[in-house]
Amino acid sequence: MDAIEGFVNSLNGILFSNYTVYALLAVGLLFTIWSGFGQYRALTHGVAIVRGKFDDKNDPGAINHFQALSAALSATVGLGNIAGVAVAVALGGPGAVFWMWVIGLLGMSLKMTEVTQSMLYRNTDDPENPHGGPMFVVKKGLAKWGLGPLGSIIGGLFVVTLIISAITGGNMFQAWNVADITFTYFQIPQVVTGIILTVVVALVIIGGIKRIGAVAGRIVPLMCAIYVLAALYVLIVNIDAIPGMLALIVRSGLPAFLGGADAAPVGAFLGGTFAYAAMWGVKRALFSSEAGQGSSPIAHSAAKTDEPVREGIVAGLEPFIDTIVVCTLTALVILSSGAYNRGSEAQFTDASQVAVVQATNDAGEPIENTWTLETPPLPDLNEDDKKIRRTEEGKAGWREGETIFFVVAADASEDTGRDLRKITATVERVDGEWIANWGTLESEMKPFFREPEGGGDPDLGLYGDYAGASMTAYAFDRVTPGLGMWLVSIAAWLFAVSTMISWSYYGEQGVYYFFGTHGEKSAAPAVFVYKIIYSLLILLTTILAMPIFGSGDSKRAIIGTDTELDMWTTLGLGVMLVVNIPIMVVFGAQAMSAYRDYFKRMKAESDAHEAPSVTDVVEGKDVE
Repeated sequence: MDAIEGFVNSLNGILFSNYTVYALLAVGLLFTIWSGFGQYRALTHGVAIVRGKFDDKNDPGAINHFQALSAALSATVGLGNIAGVAVAVALGGPGAVFWMWVIGLLGMSLKMTEVTQSMLYRNTDDPENPHGGPMFVVKKGLAKWGLGPLGSIIGGLFVVTLIISAITGGNMFQAWNVADITFTYFQIPQVVTGIILTVVVALVIIGGIKRIGAVAGRIVPLMCAIYVLAALYVLIVNIDAIPGMLALIVRSGLPAFLGGADAAPVGAFLGGTFAYAAMWGVKRALFSSEAGQGSSPIAHSAAKTDEPVREGIVAGLEPFIDTIVVCTLTALVILSSGAYNRGSEAQFTDASQVAVVQATNDAGEPIENTWTLETPPLPDLNEDDKKIRRTEEGKAGWREGETIFFVVAADASEDTGRDLRKITATVERVDGEWIANWGTLESEMKPFFREPEGGGDPDLGLYGDYAGASMTAYAFDRVTPGLGMWLVSIAAWLFAVSTMISWSYYGEQGVYYFFGTHGEKSAAPAVFVYKIIYSLLILLTTILAMPIFGSGDSKRAIIGTDTELDMWTTLGLGVMLVVNIPIMVVFGAQAMSAYRDYFKRMKAESDAHEAPSVTDVVEGKDVE
């Protein structure tokens, strides 16, 4: 397992290097300027399009603009907003949020461009079941230049990356987080969650894009409304802290020469450099909004319209809703509640009770430069933390199988630039006592207890290691105990289901690209097999999230921490970006030409009509 993790992390280092990030930022800035700051068009004209003022049942396509936007948003507004933002803030600090804003704004121009390109080249041989995406753009576009075989190869490469991303970020990430938070709060085994998710997703995706659009059109507005209202409640409770949090976000997100300052290590937050915060903000914003990834164009290509640019303008709303609104709300909830730099939940009272010792292998032999902890049974949680967890009177407050960590000073981390490191443990109940099965830490110097700045007693605290969605839920619980348990659990289920059904469609279109040479019938068997495999992968992921790897005290899950989780989602994101960015640049001029032509015609004579009822738009009846 360690060998696999090492290989994937090395591959991620290449795929998601600084150069990939720089290229994406440059392309986003390019299309922002080229379109004359088209973000404004998305926020004005795009809203009118979504409202149904341009819907026409005679146009080619399967679903209306609102349903296409909902289907795309159901893939973006999801656990990336709940769990991804939490990972970014927990590891990158407040500065990560600043870079999420940057990507959100630039992402609007990226979405408009890539969706317009896909609409220009989509396949409408069957007007009721269109096919589109970057793979069709590069295949048809290069064919016009006499480079058809090259276009087919590049399109096939994109499809491979698309399916990888569908399996990882669109499927594994969602299933893992739902299983994790459901187990954390309700002690429901991960495999039970997996079975339920598998059945629900399978029932929806087998019905095709029209059923996906219908389900997404109902789920997305509901889940966004519930989540936004709850987040606003938390921010109102902490209204006094919001101005300071916003200032902290900007200060931590800027480099020193612009007046920025690295976020200080406090409590559970181990600090980080400007570059580390920027990397996490960019990575999580990209994963959440999918800007430049080439996935959303596939959903938008199903929209009923004969104006390619029109759907591109609608797509520009996605990063705004996803990143600027929903992700920011999540980040402010975590920051204003103090969840990211929380204090310890329990602490040992005597330093002699805790020992840093050299780790040993199964044969009992010492492992060089590898350390672990020896500790007595765990003390009870602090009273405040018992209230947050709503612990019963007389109970210790711990949960079976939860992960905790102890902070030590050791070799400086290459990521954070700090000498503070974590040693994690899994909590178990043995003979009526709660104990910690400690993992290991590699360090040339022997770790020692963290000492507070300015002197004082060493930090002997035990910190809850909240990963992904569990961190966001904990932030809500700090404000109103129990709110996070129910809100984030419900939201996680809704977000995960909506995301998985949309990503299944993305992968399905990739399968069609390979097997649909002779039309729908030739691709149908392969598409059906894909849907079955996709559904079963949900179950497999939740099984891998259970502690089945190893034995005894070293028993652990194959996919068990936010670091391992990020490893797999980064793989899917990185491979798509590397392939799609060149496609966007090569065919960018065509999209911009169509963009200018469209608004020139709209200025001369608009084909808008009176908006249909909201109910008809949501249900797609205005195009039936």
